[in-house]
Amino acid sequence: MALMTPPVCDFGWRAPGFALPGTDGKTYALDDIAGPNGTLVMFICNHCPYVLAVIDRIVRDARDLQAEGIGVAAICSNDAITYPADSFDNMRRMADSRGFTFPYLHDADQSVARGWNAQCTPDFFGLSADGGLQYRGRLDASGARPAAPDARRDLFNAMMQIARTGQGPRDQIPSVGCSIKWIA
Repeated sequence: MALMTPPVCDFGWRAPGFALPGTDGKTYALDDIAGPNGTLVMFICNHCPYVLAVIDRIVRDARDLQAEGIGVAAICSNDAITYPADSFDNMRRMADSRGFTFPYLHDADQSVARGWNAQCTPDFFGLSADGGLQYRGRLDASGARPAAPDARRDLFNAMMQIARTGQGPRDQIPSVGCSIKWIA
């Protein structure tokens, strides 16, 4: 497991569009996911201990953000041949068992991860309502183990600020996790 830290937020960067299949049988474009108050796109996977340590918090924060008009989606871009736990069928099982309220999308050719410069799982991209990047930080103080139950909700708070003001916090702590498993 290679530990990665993504780069600092490039404020205003415009995410390239995509059309990816979801575990619910639908295909989603970025415009389909966008919410009136912003959009959160998360690069996650099924097997990463950093994702598994916080998956319940991710589901909680996604649900709470969706209630505030923020669109949410997760993308798995890992090489599913070398890492079969990240296969599309296993993605379906995870989305169902964890009660995802957001689309879980499969980036089989990794073009979206490359276009977004995703580095690790989890890697969070918080976009303003006009589509500019405003957050590229961590969920909370968790690492490969969950932080305390009352840990500051960095991602949630940043997305709420973006929803209210269109601007993300200037001070952001990068996420940390396993490297994306690139196709050889």
